[in-house]
Amino acid sequence: MKVSREQMAQNRRRILSEAGRLFREKGFDAVSVAEVMKAAGMTHGGFYGHFRSKDDLIAHAIGSAVGGQSATDNTSAWLDSYLSAPHRDHPERGCPMAALAGLMRQQAPEARASMAQVLTVQIDTLADTMPGADAAKRRRAAIGCWSAMVGALILARSMDDPALSDELLSETRAWIDERKLPEPPVPTQKVRAA
Repeated sequence: MKVSREQMAQNRRRILSEAGRLFREKGFDAVSVAEVMKAAGMTHGGFYGHFRSKDDLIAHAIGSAVGGQSATDNTSAWLDSYLSAPHRDHPERGCPMAALAGLMRQQAPEARASMAQVLTVQIDTLADTMPGADAAKRRRAAIGCWSAMVGALILARSMDDPALSDELLSETRAWIDERKLPEPPVPTQKVRAA
């Protein structure tokens, strides 16, 4: 039975969604193509109708996993959500950077290129939300903020000390708040002496 283009697109989205979730939860090596297809409710044989290889799937899943994971108009709420216990405790539903960055060095060039594209979008989006008129300073602040957030989440997930893990998240949030670029000063008019 021939599958419509619309159904093929839906199947591909489902495969990418499940692959992204499984990769973030278990890592790349611990997840097989058969496991991804089973989680997507499809047979292993249908995989090659969508992807050339597992490396191809990884590259596409990284880009697909970002979804709504970037800064929005409410950057403060996004930061609170990112540096939270639920995000820390559920890597399978969270940021692919924090879940997969440490594993990327061993991946194929196409997967690493996909991660670079995702990172570029995240930094650009975050830079657009930073205060100040100087684009270079906003970009620097975005890179610092993003690096601190991802690093804090990775470290918070790496230990079995709940108090320290919570502290890493909350103190990184406070540190980011302290380092936001100040608004440009409002020019003052000189008052003439009478």
